[in-house]
Amino acid sequence: MAIQNVVVAGGGVLGSQIAFQCAYKGFHVTIWLRSEASIGRARPKLERLHGIYLDTLDALKPLCGSASPMYPRGMVDGLQDMTAERLEELKQQTTAAYEGLILTTDLKDAVKDADLVIESVAEDPASKKDFYTMLSPLLPEKTILVTNSSTMLPSSFAQYTGRPEKYLAFHFANEVWKNNTAEVMGHADTDPEACETVAQFATQIGMIPLRLKKEQPGYILNSLLIPFLNAGQALYANGVADPETIDLTWKCATGAPAGPFQILDVVGLTTAYNIVIMNPEAKNPETTAGRIAALLKEKIDAGKTGVNAGEGFYKYN
Repeated sequence: MAIQNVVVAGGGVLGSQIAFQCAYKGFHVTIWLRSEASIGRARPKLERLHGIYLDTLDALKPLCGSASPMYPRGMVDGLQDMTAERLEELKQQTTAAYEGLILTTDLKDAVKDADLVIESVAEDPASKKDFYTMLSPLLPEKTILVTNSSTMLPSSFAQYTGRPEKYLAFHFANEVWKNNTAEVMGHADTDPEACETVAQFATQIGMIPLRLKKEQPGYILNSLLIPFLNAGQALYANGVADPETIDLTWKCATGAPAGPFQILDVVGLTTAYNIVIMNPEAKNPETTAGRIAALLKEKIDAGKTGVNAGEGFYKYN
């Protein structure tokens, strides 16, 4: 099946990035949001992405014709054959993508001709079940449905989708225009053809498809990343060191470009909070998980949810 019409359900940090990247690669993209207020919150994220893509393409001009490995892999295929003229065309493509995005609260209209629906709603089991129950009777028979859940298994929700054979996980890394991985993970009842269609689509939108052979909570990326972020948060929550010192330690000792708290700001503190409260120990304020949850909740309540809000553990201009 050829995918042309893409619907992204949710306009959060990753939902907005996925939608923008699909539009940048020439697909017809609709973003479904629950309310007009949600649309209002999504628009600044898309505007920010528009600026990032344009600025990134401008920054590549001095590197045209070089063999530099440092380029946004989701936006361009390489620099050796790149020209300034082609970069200008890609900038026009970026603006066309931004202007062509459709934001709506009408789910029935949004999915009426969808080839692919990418669910990127809150990382909360009840929210996902409610969404799938609402969505199921509205989908055309042809539609493949995927979840971008960070940690949850597709088998946990397949029964609510009305199409378990066309339902699977499709997980992206943050900053998709440069960290261009797309994990493709089915469940026991997923049709292998649906998995392969999604993997091919990943390539079409500039991603590297990573095919998982079995279900794994957290897939590959978050199975590695979440313990790292939890360790950083535990050091802070238990009063061992402040976020700046923890990040500095990691970067100086490993050569990594970012520490755990800088990564958390990119991921978004709301997502981090939703993950930590899945741990039953988070209900007890005397546990490490409880302390982490309280620190994140304090930030969230103050509107300091990360990069997109202008402040998280760090401030951003």
